[in-house]
Amino acid sequence: MAYCQHIGVEFMFINDLEQCQWIRQKFETPGVMQFTSEEKRTLLARLVRSTRFEDFLQRKWSSEKRFGLEGCEVLIPALKTIIDKSSENGVDYVIMGMPHRGRLNVLANVIRKELEQIFCQFDSKLEAADEGSGDVKYHLGMYHRRINRVTDRNITLSLVANPSHLEAADPVVMGKTKAEQFYCGDTEGKKVMSILLHGDAAFAGQGIVYETFHLSDLPSYTTHGTVHVVVNNQIGFTTDPRMARSSPYPTDVARVVNAPIFHVNSDDPEAVMYVCKVAAEWRSTFHKDVVVDLVCYRRNGHNEMDEPMFTQPLMYKQIRKQKPVLQKYAELLVSQGVVNQPEYEEEISKYDKICEEAFTRSKDEKILHIKHWLDSPWPGFFTLDGQPRSMTCPSTGLTEDILTHIGNVASSVPVENFTIHGGLSRILKTRGELVKNRTVDWALAEYMAFGSLLKEGIHIRLSGQDVERGTFSHRHHVLHDQNVDKKTCIPMNHLWPNQAPYTVCNSSLSEYGVLGFELGFAMASPNALVLWEAQFGDFHNTAQCIIDQFICPGQAKWVRQNGIVLLLPHGMEGMGPEHSSARPERFLQMCNDDPDVLPNLEEANFDINQLYDCNWVVVNCSTPGNFFHVLRRQILLPFRKPLIIFTPKSLLRHPEARTSFDEMLSGTHFQRVIPEDGLAAQNPENVKRLLFCTGKVYYDLTRERKARGMAEQVAITRIEQLSPFPFDLLLREVQKYPNAELGWCQEEHKNQGYYDYVKPRLRTTISRAKPVWYAGRDPAAAPATGNKKTHLTELQRLLDTAFDLDAFKNFS
Repeated sequence: MAYCQHIGVEFMFINDLEQCQWIRQKFETPGVMQFTSEEKRTLLARLVRSTRFEDFLQRKWSSEKRFGLEGCEVLIPALKTIIDKSSENGVDYVIMGMPHRGRLNVLANVIRKELEQIFCQFDSKLEAADEGSGDVKYHLGMYHRRINRVTDRNITLSLVANPSHLEAADPVVMGKTKAEQFYCGDTEGKKVMSILLHGDAAFAGQGIVYETFHLSDLPSYTTHGTVHVVVNNQIGFTTDPRMARSSPYPTDVARVVNAPIFHVNSDDPEAVMYVCKVAAEWRSTFHKDVVVDLVCYRRNGHNEMDEPMFTQPLMYKQIRKQKPVLQKYAELLVSQGVVNQPEYEEEISKYDKICEEAFTRSKDEKILHIKHWLDSPWPGFFTLDGQPRSMTCPSTGLTEDILTHIGNVASSVPVENFTIHGGLSRILKTRGELVKNRTVDWALAEYMAFGSLLKEGIHIRLSGQDVERGTFSHRHHVLHDQNVDKKTCIPMNHLWPNQAPYTVCNSSLSEYGVLGFELGFAMASPNALVLWEAQFGDFHNTAQCIIDQFICPGQAKWVRQNGIVLLLPHGMEGMGPEHSSARPERFLQMCNDDPDVLPNLEEANFDINQLYDCNWVVVNCSTPGNFFHVLRRQILLPFRKPLIIFTPKSLLRHPEARTSFDEMLSGTHFQRVIPEDGLAAQNPENVKRLLFCTGKVYYDLTRERKARGMAEQVAITRIEQLSPFPFDLLLREVQKYPNAELGWCQEEHKNQGYYDYVKPRLRTTISRAKPVWYAGRDPAAAPATGNKKTHLTELQRLLDTAFDLDAFKNFS
C-alpha cells in the first residue's frame, strides 16, 4: 500500500489486527499529512543547518574525509522530529547509535555539540591531552542534556561511540538503554528510548542486526521498542512511487523481525517528517520496533575522497543533475508564500555566521579534550578532574556472620510452598554441609561474592546462554517449582531487607549481540557488577568484534572506563577443540604492558597503580576463595577496568578446590600470586626446580609431585593474575629459591595459552639471569585434541617433562 507517491508502507506480515488498523488509519485517512506554516519554516531551518554544515566543512577542509551527509540531508530534521514527538510523549532520554555517514552533522545539529569542538578535530596541530590514543572524529560519541525547544521539556541525548565495524554499536546502544531504564524504574520504556541508524546494505547483511532485534522480545533484554532509521543508498530523486520501495534490503529485515517499515523518498521533506512522527507514535503506543527507510543517494560516493564515477558513471551523471533537497524545498515554500527569498537567504546567512564564529573560536582551543566526547559520564564516581578518588583498595574479605548468612540462604529455599527437584535438594544439602564446615566450593564462593555486593547496594547482572542453572549444573540461581508451571524463585533476591536487585538471565543463543548488550549495560553506571558468561570459553570467538573494538581498547579510544566481567570456562579435560580453550593467548596479546620493562617495584600502591594503567585485567584463579576476592575487588577498586576470568569446569567439583572461611574473612585480599607453602618452602635452598603455572594444571602438578615423592625438590607457584603481571611478587619467589631452575608449565599447546606472554616478563623480572624452560603440549593448530587417549598421553608427557630434573640439561 502507499499513502502518496513518496511514501510506501509495509506491514502485512504483522498478525495483530489492532496494529494493522492503527497503521491503516495513519496512512489511509485523507488529509492527515498537513503542516502549519510554522512547522514548514522550522523544517526549512533544519534543512538549512543540515546542508550548510556540510558545505562549511567542504569549504574549510576539502581534502579531509568526514563521511558527510550529502544526498540525505533530510536525516537531520527526521531525527529531530522523532525526538520532538517522543519528548512530547514523555521520553526524556534518547540513546542513539549510528555508523559514520552523517555523524558529525548529527553531533552538531541533533545532539548540539559545540561547533568549535567539532572544528577542533580538523586541526592537525592540536594534540589530545587526555589518556589513550583517541579515535577519528567520525567515531566519537557525545552526551548532552538540554531543553527541547519544540516541547520545552528537558531531554538528554547520548550518541554512543562506535568503530568502523558496521552495526557493532547496535547491541551496545540497546544494553545502555536497558540499563538507563532499569536505574530510573522505567519498566515500560516510557522515559528512555533508543534510535538506531543503519545503512541499507549493512542493515540486511550484518547478522548482528538480527541478533539485536531478537533481544527486543526477551524479558531481561527488551527496551520496549526502538526506532530504526535506514539511510537507504538508492536513487531517491525519482517521481516514480515504486522507487520508494526500490531496495529490498530493509524490507527483508522487517519481514523477518515482524516490524512495520515505512519507506519514504528523502526528496520530500514533509513526507519524511510525517513518517517520522508516525514512527515515534508507533513506538510510544505499542512499545515495539519500527523501521523508517529513507530512500536517498550519495552525492560523493563512499566518502569525500572517493570518485563514484569510476564504477557508477551513469548513475552519478543523473545524480549530478539533481537539485539538492534544500533548494527544492525552499523553492516549494517560496511558491506557496510560506517564506520569501530574502527570508530564506537570511536563514542561510545566519547559520553561516554561526559556523564562521565557531571556526574562529576553534583556533583558540589549545588542547582537544576527548572527555568532551563521552557518551555516558559517571557523575560523582571520579573527582571533578576525572581522577579516581583514591588509589587504594580496601580488604575484599567479609565477617564470618555475613559469609554464614549468605551460605545458609544459598543452601535453602527462602519461600514457602515451593517444591524443588530431588536432585537439587541434594545439591543444596551439600552446600549446607560446606557452610557448617566453614568451607566453600566454586559455586558457593561466587554466591558469597554476589550476595555481599548486593548487601552493599551494588546491582548485579549475570547474563549468558545458560547462566541461571549454569552450563555445568553448578549454579542454580533460579529455582523452578516442580508442580507449578513457570513459578520460580531467585534466593539471591531474599538475602537482605534493603539489598540491591540481582538480575540473572538466560540470553538468546547469541554471543556477539549479547556481549555487546552487556557492555552497553555496564556503561550506564559504575556501581553495578555486570557479567557475561560464555557457555564455553571458546564461544567468545563469535563475540570477537565486541572484545576487539569496545572492551580491549575502549578506554584508550574513547576515554570510556567499563567494568564488565567476562567469565570464560577454560581447561583441557579431553572434551575436544570446541570445549577446551578460551584462547587466553588472544587476551594476553592485547594487554598494553611492556614485557621488556621492569616497573618501579618500590612505588607506593604498586599493585593498584598497575591496575589503573592496564587496559584490562586477566586472571585465572585456582581456588574458589581467590575467585570470590577478585569479583569483590572489581567493585571495590576506585576505577573500572574490564575483567577477563578463565573459569574452571572440572574444578567446580574437585575435592581439593575448596577454600576455608579463614581465607575470606575481613582483612584478606585477592592473591595475585599464590606461593608454594609445602615442604619445598621450608627448605628453599634444596629446591632444584621452581615451576610457575596458572589455573587447573596446578592440581595435576601437585598430584604428580606427590606420586613421585618430589615435594622437597620442586616448588610450585601459581600466577593467579596474569595481567597486569605481578613482577614484584614473582621476583620475591625467584629470590627465595636461589638454586632452582625456572620452568613454566601449562596444559595448553606451546603456541597458545600463556607461555609467550609469561616468559619474556619473567625473564625481565630476573634481569635475564636464568632461562625459563617450558613444560607443556607441543605447538598445534587446534586448541585441543578430540581423542581422550591422546589427551591423557599429552598430559602425562607434560608432567614427565615438568618433573624430570634432567629434562633441560641438553639445552643451551
